[in-house]
Amino acid sequence: MSNYATDVFAPIFEAIQSISGARPYTDKVGEEDSDGIDMAYRVVADHIRTLSFAIADGAQPGNEGRNYVLRRILRRAVRYGQDKLKAPEGFLASLVDVVVTKMGSIFPELVSARNTIHGSISVEEKNFGRTLKKGLDRFTKLADAAQEQKSSRIDGAAAFQLWDVFGFPPDLTQLMAEERHLQVDMEGFNQNMEQQRSRSRAAASSNAAAGLKFEAAATSHLQKTGVPRTNDKPKFARDDVETELLAIFTSDGFVDEAVEAQASSTMGLILRDTSYYSEMGGQVGDSGSIRNDDATGNFTVADTKAAAGYVLHIGTLDGSLKVGDKVHAAIDHERRDKIMSNHTSTHVLNHALRELLGEHINQSGSAVDEDRLRFDFTHPKKLEPQEVFSIESACQKGLRARLPVFSEEVPQEAARQINGVRWLQDEKYPDPVRVVSIGVPVQQLLSDPENTSYRQYSIEFCGGTHLENTARAVGFVLVSEESSATGIRRVTALTGDKALLALREGQELSSRFAAAKSLKAAELDKEITLLKQTLDQVTLSADTKHRLRGEMAKLVQQLLDEQKKAASASKEQASQAALDAVQEAAAAGRKFAVVQINVGLAPKACQDAWAEVQKQHSDVAVLFISPDAVKKKALVWAAVPDSLLKAFPSQDWAKAALTELGGKGGGKGSVAQGQGTQIEKVPQAIEAATKLAQMKLA
Repeated sequence: MSNYATDVFAPIFEAIQSISGARPYTDKVGEEDSDGIDMAYRVVADHIRTLSFAIADGAQPGNEGRNYVLRRILRRAVRYGQDKLKAPEGFLASLVDVVVTKMGSIFPELVSARNTIHGSISVEEKNFGRTLKKGLDRFTKLADAAQEQKSSRIDGAAAFQLWDVFGFPPDLTQLMAEERHLQVDMEGFNQNMEQQRSRSRAAASSNAAAGLKFEAAATSHLQKTGVPRTNDKPKFARDDVETELLAIFTSDGFVDEAVEAQASSTMGLILRDTSYYSEMGGQVGDSGSIRNDDATGNFTVADTKAAAGYVLHIGTLDGSLKVGDKVHAAIDHERRDKIMSNHTSTHVLNHALRELLGEHINQSGSAVDEDRLRFDFTHPKKLEPQEVFSIESACQKGLRARLPVFSEEVPQEAARQINGVRWLQDEKYPDPVRVVSIGVPVQQLLSDPENTSYRQYSIEFCGGTHLENTARAVGFVLVSEESSATGIRRVTALTGDKALLALREGQELSSRFAAAKSLKAAELDKEITLLKQTLDQVTLSADTKHRLRGEMAKLVQQLLDEQKKAASASKEQASQAALDAVQEAAAAGRKFAVVQINVGLAPKACQDAWAEVQKQHSDVAVLFISPDAVKKKALVWAAVPDSLLKAFPSQDWAKAALTELGGKGGGKGSVAQGQGTQIEKVPQAIEAATKLAQMKLA
C-alpha cells in the first residue's frame, strides 16, 4: 500500500472521481497502473494540496522564483486532470473546498484564505486552459511525426513553440515526451529561447531610440550655445509663469522653430523659467500647457524631465512656436494637487512606519503620482493584519491633525544635525538641501536641533512638492502590503477622492456580507460567488479586505455546514429509499432493485446506502441512479453480491444505464460506477437497467 492510500488523500480522490467520472482510484503504481489513471489521481491530489498551502502562505502562480514553480505545478496538474482523467475545464479550482474541509481544522489559514486560493487557481487554470487542448494536439502531432520518422527526439524549436505559444513549461514537455519514450532537444530549446531574448532586447532598444534622448550630447549643446540652466524655483509655488522659450528639441536635434509639419511629433521645450516639477525622487513630472503670447502655438505637456540643470517639457504642438517666443506656462493644477496629496501622505506614512515598527525602518524607494503612492521600506517579514490596520489608522490620525507643512533649503551639515530627520542613505543630495517638516517650522528645528520631541514629527530631506497642510489630503487608505525584494516590504495607498471611494465601497460591501448571513443555502451559494467576485475586483482598504476575507471564510463554512446537513439528510433518505426498494423486491421474489436517489454525484453516499442494504439483504443486487440538476450529470452506481456476480457482472449492469445517459464508467469486482450527461434520460436508464436485471436474474 502506498502513502496515498490513506485518509488524507481519500476525500480528494473521491472528489476527483466525482468531478471527472474516471474509474475509482486503485492505488496501482508502475506497470500495474497500465492506463496511468492512478498516477493522474496522485499528481492532481498532491498538487492541489501543495497549491492550496503555498497560496495561503502568500505565494501566487507567476513568472519568477517560487511563483514560477507554482505555475509549473498547476499546469502539470491541469494537464494530468484533463488529458488523463478527462476532467472538465475548471476542475482543479473546484477541488479547493475538499482540501479546505479536510485540512482547515488543523490549518485555519486555509479557511481564511479559501477565496484567494480558489480565485488564484481558477484564473491561472482558465488562462492555461485556453491553450492546453491546442498544445496537447500539437504535441501529439510532433510525437507521432518523430516516431513515424523513427526519431527518438522532439525538435528544440518545436518544444520552444509549445512554451512560447501554448504555455507548456519545458519540463512538462519533457515529461510528456518520456511517456512516449522520446527525448526533447533541450539544447535547441535553449538556443531558441536566447534568440527570442535577443529579439526582445533589440526591439526595446529600437523603441527607446524612437523617443527623445535628452542626454549628455543634448545638454552639452545647450551649454555650448549659451542657453542658461532652467530656473525651476517657481515649481514650489502655485502660480503660472510668464517666461521665454529658449530651445526646441526634437528627435532630429535642436531646431529654431517648430511648425505645422512637426506638430504631430513628440518634442521638448526648454524655458528660461518654469513652474513644472520634473520627474525625480519618486515623484512624477507635471503636465499642463504652454502657449505663446500671440496664440499661434499651443503646446500640450505630457511629462517633464530634467538633466544637467535643464528642464525639458515633453509633449505635442498645435500650431507653431519659435525660439525667443514669450510664453505662458501653466501646469495642470488639479493633477498637481493629487500628486502633492500623495507625496505629503508618503511622508506621514514613513513616520508612522518608524513609530510603529521600529528604528530599523528605512526608505528603500517610492513612487508618487496622481493616482496613488507606493512606498518600499526595510523590514524582515510580512506585516501582520493588526500592524497594517495600526499603520493606516496612524496615517489617518496624522492627516486629520491639520498640521502645517514647512519647507526650506538648509545647509546640509546643519540639516543633518536635526534630531529625527530622515534621508535616503545612498542618495546624493544637493547642498543646501531642502528640508520638509510636518508640524514644526524649519527655523525652529535649526534653533534647537537636539530637541528629542522632534522625533514625533515627520522631518525629511525632500525636493518634491507638498500640500500646505495635512488636512488637504482628505483621506488615507492603505490598499496593499507585499514583498518587493528580500528584506524589503512594499505598501500602496490612496488619498483624496480615491480613498473616500474605497472607504465607501468597503462599507457597502460589509453590509452585503452582514446580510448574507441570514440567507439559505441555495441563495447563500450564489451570493458567495457574487461577493467573491466583488471582493477580488474592488479597491478597498487592506484591513477591510482582510476582514471581509475572514467573513467570507465564515460564510463558506456556514454554507459547508448547511450542505453537510443537507447531504446527511440525503444520505439517510437514500438509505431508507434503498431499504424500502430492496424489501419490496425481496417480497416479490426479485433479486435486484433499481433505485433513483438524490445524493448528487457522491459515490460515497451510494456506498453507505449499499452497506445498510447488505445488513438486511446481502443477496440482493442494487443499482442507484442520482441526477444532479446543477452539474447536469447523473451518477450510476451498481453493486452486485458475490453470489450473483458470475451471471450478472456489475460492470454490465452499470453500462446498460450509462449508455442511455450518454456516459461511461468502470469498476472491478462487485461495484461499478460512472456518470452521464443526458440527465433527461434518467427514466430510460432506469428502464434499461431493470430490463437487463430481469433478463439476467430471471
